[in-house]
Amino acid sequence: MSTDKHGTSVSVVKEEHLHRFSLRYPDTAELAGFTEYRDREGERIFFHTEIDEAFGGRGLAGIVVTQALAATTAEGLKIVAVCPFVKTHLERKGHDGPFRNPTPADITWIRGELEGE
Repeated sequence: MSTDKHGTSVSVVKEEHLHRFSLRYPDTAELAGFTEYRDREGERIFFHTEIDEAFGGRGLAGIVVTQALAATTAEGLKIVAVCPFVKTHLERKGHDGPFRNPTPADITWIRGELEGE
């Protein structure tokens, strides 16, 4: 459990069936935001992070991404940052686990995965 900038508790949960880490306020269980990924060959490719406008300005994107990156490293996967927010987060805050920048092949693969849904 983490707290937002107002000191309110939030929880981040990995929802494998949706390929995302979701952030919710436990008292309402309302989805406040998420970061989406796909796994491939020992890597987790993060391609989109979104926070509902109603919850903006609370530091939630940083919370969900920090926890998603920690969970990914704990699973032994390398992080690939296609999502601009994840990329900036890694550049500014660093990370203890392995990560790399995306290649054009990664972006093509993600597009193919998403078109197949």
